[in-house]
Amino acid sequence: MPDLTGAVDLTNCDREPIHLLGGIQPTGFLVATSADWLIQRASANLAAHLGLDPEAARGESLAGLLTREAMHQIGGRLHLLRGVDAVERLFGVPLREGGPPYDLAVHQSGPLIVVEGEPSDLQDALEAGTTVRGMIARLHHADSFEALCREAVRQIRGLTGFHRVMLYRFDHDGAGEVIAESAASFLSSFMGLHFPASDIPRQARRLYERNWLRLIGDTEAPSVPVLPLLDSRGAPLDLSLSLLRSVSPIHVEYLRNMGVRASMSVSVLRKGRLWGLIACHHNEPLRVPFERRTAAELFGQIFSLLLESCEREQDQARDAQANAMHQRLMAALGAMRPGSRSLAEFLEPLSEVIPCDGIGLWSADGTALRGHTPTAEELVGIARFLHRSASGSVWSTHQLGELHPPARDYAHRASGLLAIPLSRAPRDYLMFFRRGVTQSVTWAGEPAKTMSYGPNGPRLSPRKSFAAWRESVEGHSQPWSESDLTMAERLRVTLLEVVLQLTDLAERERKVAQERQEILIAELNHRVRNILGLIRGLVGQSRSYASTVDEFAAMVGGRIQALARAHDQITTDRWQPAPLAELIQAEAEAYLQEKSERLHLRGPGVLLQPAAYTTLALVMHELVTNAAKYGALCDRHGEVDVCWDFTPCGGLELLWRERGGPPVRPPRRQGFGTTILERAVPHDLGGEADLRYRLEGIEARFLLPADCVQRAEGAPPPAAPARPAREPAAEFTLSGRVLLVEDNLLIAMDAEDQLRRLGAAEVDVAAGVQTALRLLEQAPPAFALLDVNLGRESSFPVADALLARGIPFLFATGYGEADAFPDRLRGVAVISKPYSSTELRAALQARLG
Repeated sequence: MPDLTGAVDLTNCDREPIHLLGGIQPTGFLVATSADWLIQRASANLAAHLGLDPEAARGESLAGLLTREAMHQIGGRLHLLRGVDAVERLFGVPLREGGPPYDLAVHQSGPLIVVEGEPSDLQDALEAGTTVRGMIARLHHADSFEALCREAVRQIRGLTGFHRVMLYRFDHDGAGEVIAESAASFLSSFMGLHFPASDIPRQARRLYERNWLRLIGDTEAPSVPVLPLLDSRGAPLDLSLSLLRSVSPIHVEYLRNMGVRASMSVSVLRKGRLWGLIACHHNEPLRVPFERRTAAELFGQIFSLLLESCEREQDQARDAQANAMHQRLMAALGAMRPGSRSLAEFLEPLSEVIPCDGIGLWSADGTALRGHTPTAEELVGIARFLHRSASGSVWSTHQLGELHPPARDYAHRASGLLAIPLSRAPRDYLMFFRRGVTQSVTWAGEPAKTMSYGPNGPRLSPRKSFAAWRESVEGHSQPWSESDLTMAERLRVTLLEVVLQLTDLAERERKVAQERQEILIAELNHRVRNILGLIRGLVGQSRSYASTVDEFAAMVGGRIQALARAHDQITTDRWQPAPLAELIQAEAEAYLQEKSERLHLRGPGVLLQPAAYTTLALVMHELVTNAAKYGALCDRHGEVDVCWDFTPCGGLELLWRERGGPPVRPPRRQGFGTTILERAVPHDLGGEADLRYRLEGIEARFLLPADCVQRAEGAPPPAAPARPAREPAAEFTLSGRVLLVEDNLLIAMDAEDQLRRLGAAEVDVAAGVQTALRLLEQAPPAFALLDVNLGRESSFPVADALLARGIPFLFATGYGEADAFPDRLRGVAVISKPYSSTELRAALQARLG
């Protein structure tokens, strides 16, 4: 048994069978016949209208009670019925010979034909068609939605004579608001008042959708029963379409509490659904003639069409906006740069499509938020909630905190949510948010109903006061309108197309990137193999011409260093053509030291292609080292002239001339260096090489093809090699402990040997950051040499620790880009790999002073 002591709801009103009340209002009569016109049921007042007791009329033919003409007209209207909710009308029809005329309504209730009649008002000279035409003409002069509604209620009041006529619009939750009113001056206004959804139960709303008009002439008039109340199957007559249907006792009590004695309602439908009601109230009994009611019904139908037309225009405007947005999205998508395609870049224009306070994108690629929204962490909870609650279609609420309790904490930022799914699994969402607002709703009386006891047990009674009653509502946003939801669905279709486009573009870009990566890997593999092959050749050829291990190491090391310098220069220029003068200057500075000022360069600006640059680096290395050891630069007076110029065919002729050195004698045997000078340019570049051993000095001539060189427009003339600082004195030595951070074992072993030869007492080697930091804590060094790139990490944390302790250090790296260094470390000296003992000694002395 239910608990009647606590709160009770209004579901008993929803269960009241108001279409099966078994009676009609006393202003007319009702007859229900079978298909062959035999009377099955009749109202108890049938004798007052047709002169025959209802009990006696059962089983009789209706044709025996009415004139032939009346039956003919009723039969004709019966054939015009179309649809289950159709009702046909007849006006001023005499039913009996010499009797008064009646207004009739004909409809079907299951297998029965129902005929209802009311005495015609002979004094009412209304011409319905002309009247409605004039009323509609006045509506067309309204210049706004509000003016249209005001004119509608004014016209209905003028037509029917009710004291008060209101236009009552239903909200999304079933509650209603009075949005237009025309009332007598002695009545208080209901304009702007809200009525709870329970005032009009669900079954009453369904009847309003089936019946355009409903009149209650007198709430105090007794109901006239339809006899028999139950048929042979025990079922009452369904009076859903009856114009005279009696009134629910609860509704009578409701109207009585409002002080209303007569009422009429005209349904306002939109797309077949109840949008609102034109509600009419009168403080006294009021009989509205059937023909005037029919005119009011026709007016209500046309008014509904006008509202639909207004909304259709709004929909068309929204359609145009949606189409414009679609075009903007597609155009923006086409104009975006590769790799940047994301819906996050469209959030600003998307927020203009549906009125909102904020917008967010939740996707597998991350989140993006604009305006008043939850935080990124709070959005995670909302996305999980949507995964459980949303079904893959547009989902909305104006009270998110009621459904998702954590949202109550940020209701001031996001109480309303409209989510558009963009994918299936994992599901991405575009979310529109509306801020929570504190609303003051003015009700027509306190909406709660009181409980009372009747013959059928407890029930809820209508409120007795309709005075304005204010309620404060928090945690709710402005509700999403049907137009918003329609636009969201259209936007979903557009965004799905955008997502498909983005996915297609991303897939194409991924394939292109993969192809580029494969090409890059193949090219890298080719170059690494070439470099390894070149070094193998250098080692193998140099072995035959070195008499000691130290001479062999110096010979190979010098040539590899020449290749490394050339490679550094090419990579610095992003593998683009590099200046010839800089190549010669780099070799001179590396090997000649203070003698480099006796090397004179002359010629136009020339850029060498990368392939030619590495070949010429080996050639210049051999010429420079030979001049420093045996040629013009081995004593104090010799000099070298290097000049070049372009040939008429676009190639480059380069001349090397030595003078002032010891007398030159041709070598007794051809070494590997001579082989490089005579064969490298012809073999690798398809050029020419000529080497002459003149008594006063060696002369060499090289001709490079046109495809190996190009002019450097606007390049300054080559400068003499900069005179470097004096070579570190041989007695310079390191002292104390050195920390070496290097992840490559062979490079670490070589660097350790070089540091020990330079005087380091102890060398602590670390392959990673954590090991280096532990060594730094255990035994702080006097100096540190740090490899920048340690595989998956860098040595920058170690550098920061050294800076904090004031310990000097150098960076060693094979990367030439300074952009890889953070700003705080850009001033630290860097030595490029591979480095020789001489280069390391110079860098250490420069750093340690």
